[in-house]
Amino acid sequence: MTTTDFAELHDDLRAVAADVLGRGRAVDWPTIADVGWVGLEVPEAFGGAGATFAEVAVVCEELGRAAVAADYLGSAVLTVGVLNTLQHSAVRDRLLTDVTAGTTRVATVMGGFTLAADGRLSGRADFVPDADGADLLLVLATDHTGAEVAVATDLLAVTAQPVLDQTRRVAAVIAEGVRVAEPLRFTGNPRSVRNRAAVAVACDSLGLAEAMLAATVSYAQTRHQFGRPIGSFQAVKHACADMLVTVSVARALVREAVDAVATTGFDGSEADVAVAMAKSYACGGAVEVVGKALQLHGGIGYTWESGIHVYLKRAVFNRSLFGSPAAHRRHLAQRY
Repeated sequence: MTTTDFAELHDDLRAVAADVLGRGRAVDWPTIADVGWVGLEVPEAFGGAGATFAEVAVVCEELGRAAVAADYLGSAVLTVGVLNTLQHSAVRDRLLTDVTAGTTRVATVMGGFTLAADGRLSGRADFVPDADGADLLLVLATDHTGAEVAVATDLLAVTAQPVLDQTRRVAAVIAEGVRVAEPLRFTGNPRSVRNRAAVAVACDSLGLAEAMLAATVSYAQTRHQFGRPIGSFQAVKHACADMLVTVSVARALVREAVDAVATTGFDGSEADVAVAMAKSYACGGAVEVVGKALQLHGGIGYTWESGIHVYLKRAVFNRSLFGSPAAHRRHLAQRY
């Protein structure tokens, strides 16, 4: 199965998302839970829809297209992904049910955390999405045997970190020998969680790049200079064509990455390659597309009212979040 096999379902989901996200620059957690986006990948036994990451990718893309502030990335996409990868247990199943219902907001923390044999957690992670204000933190750590585990706790120090992108909330999470409950064990490779994070951000960047392309083409058709639309000038045509090429290539790479991770569970060499290619190109290309949009809008593009600055800041932050283009390209170079 690929994303094209559910094109009609995705179109409906995209239309609903556009309606919900078009109501303002921010969408709160209860709204996200009420529309069912949190539980898209959650099995029906826990109150979810039993869908796949392909459907989650559609929502991620629409979030980028609208450039709204929401707790979806860290509290839904990553958290549900981690919980689905853990072994069945009373704690894991309860968390999955509560997250799906929207009664508990859990943020996932990935970083250099270690879990000692006496159950004490230590480490630090910066720029953790949606950790500030979360009810609970799900921390990925390495235990004393070298195995990766997950621990759920609300005892860690969380400090909000200011960033230029006002549509995302990130925080530093610090643990200094904090005693935590029994760790939760993975059934698969925890690397899949990092792949999921990278693809989700790539989808977001694709959505915002498509939005900027559409806005620029519309502006070029309506803005007149010297008695004719600026879109009739060759330089503007070439710039818009470059934007379209970048968006088209990014769309193809992101679609391939989503298909790969939705069918392989984010694990395996094929998924690793597809993820690295999509993240590096889509996030780097989005910055270029928004930059061209800013330029082609002329003086109005630099005003606060135009809103282009919101997309530029988000695109720049996406580029560095969960691996820069350079880091992912180095990964590809090592493979080949």
